[in-house]
Order: sequence, then C-alpha cells, then structure tokens
Amino acid sequence: MAVPDIFDRALRRRRRDRAAPGYGAHDFLRAAMLDGIAERLDAVTRDFTDILDLGSFDGAFPVPAGARIARVDAGYRFARASAGVQGDEDRLPFADGAFDCVVSAGVLDQIGDLPGALTLARRVLRPDGLFLAAFVGAGSFPVLRRALATAERERPVARLHPQVDVRSAGDLLVRAGFALPVADIETLDIGYPDLFRLVEDLRGMAGTGVLAERHPLSRAALAGAAQAFSAAAGADGRTRERIDIIYLTGWSPDPSQPLPARRGSGRTSLADALKP
Repeated sequence: MAVPDIFDRALRRRRRDRAAPGYGAHDFLRAAMLDGIAERLDAVTRDFTDILDLGSFDGAFPVPAGARIARVDAGYRFARASAGVQGDEDRLPFADGAFDCVVSAGVLDQIGDLPGALTLARRVLRPDGLFLAAFVGAGSFPVLRRALATAERERPVARLHPQVDVRSAGDLLVRAGFALPVADIETLDIGYPDLFRLVEDLRGMAGTGVLAERHPLSRAALAGAAQAFSAAAGADGRTRERIDIIYLTGWSPDPSQPLPARRGSGRTSLADALKP
C-alpha cells in the first residue's frame, strides 16, 4: 500500500531552490547538526571510503581524507552547488550496498515516507555500514506554535508539519532493520527580536512548511501571531525559541556485530547489584 504523502514534493524543491543563493546566512541549525554528526563519527574507530551525503544542501559536510563522497539533494540548486545529483531521500538513485557510511543532516523531518527513507538508507549500506542522521524533532518551535494557535484560535489550521519524537525515532531505526540503534536529543535555545526574524531564518534554511494541504495566513492572523510572539519576550526584548535536534545512529546488520545477551542469562541478580 502506498504511503499518503503529506508533503508537496514540488513545493519543497522550489523552497530549497529559493533558499540556496543566501543559505550561508541561515545555516546555523544544520551547522550544529553537522558538528554533532562529526562528534559521533569521530568516536567510531574505523575509516569509511564511500560516503553518501543525504540531503546535501551546500555540501558543507567535509569529505574525510581518502574517502569518496556522493551527494544528493531534493533541490536542483543545492544539488548543483554540492556537485551532487537531484533526488528525493525516499527515492534514492543508488544501488544496494553502494556505501559504507550514510550521513543526513536537516532533511528527514520533511519526508512523507520516513520509514521508507530509512529502509532505503540501510539498503544502500554495505554490511556493517554506519548511518548517522540529525533532524528537527518534536517539541521544536513551541513559541511559534503557540503564537499561531493564539492568532487563529477560532479557526485553527496546521501550519507546522508533524514531527517525530526521540522514542519514535529509535523505533523507526529498528523498523528499518538497523542494528545497534541509538536515538538521542540535543537542544538549541535561540533568541529572536520578533516573529519576522524567525520566519526569515526558516525561509533562508528551507525550513518553512511544505504540507500538501495549505491555507493562506491572513494579515490579521499574521499580526496576531507577531503580537503573541513578542508578548513572550524576556527582559532583553528577545523571545527565546527552542529547537530539539534528534540524532540517529544505526548500523547495517553484519554477523560480526555484538549481540545482546540472551534473556535470563545473567549471573547476578538486580537486588544483589543494588546492595550497598
């Protein structure tokens, strides 16, 4: 059965093309994600030779020494800027087992078929290949959500797309067939002088809504949202907005990987372990 696509793929491509020319002025969120991915990659004591950058944006993910990298992005301009190919994350144009590492930063929250995209990422990995990803998770932009809900209290409309929480993200890794799955979360706190500066950042990072079902925001509702957003400002006049980044780590299954101990095989009881 085909998964209903809640996102407008064509609109998403256009939004990414619109963001590409000035992306460098709004790339702080993906830069934080890439730093987190780099930390996790540095903790792995092995080298990777064939890497896929899934959702490449401007190609800022650095190529490790001695490695080859392929880049893919849904937007034509980002694909061209990163010397990659244009393609959707859940429709990869690569053969199974083509890579020993797949990294993805800042795109998986805009994929309609996220389970399918994760399954494809595992399929293009060789046995014992590494998958590392980061994306905006559930609970992000709470002030913006409340401001929009306040402005459209009488006729609420979905403005921000659904987001995945960290527990569900871990479950999706297991569902996609990854071994040794880990999902963890980090939080960014950012101050904005007003709602329009936040919207400017979202547009500049290709992070505005791309839901297939859209409704125009009236001027009155926009003014109400701006007022509600500013009302949440602190003593410094800036409104603090929270962004939760979910990190995923998983391995393509291989017989050489460690397995969890068989249930009931422990030799020490929990009660004994907790004794002073």
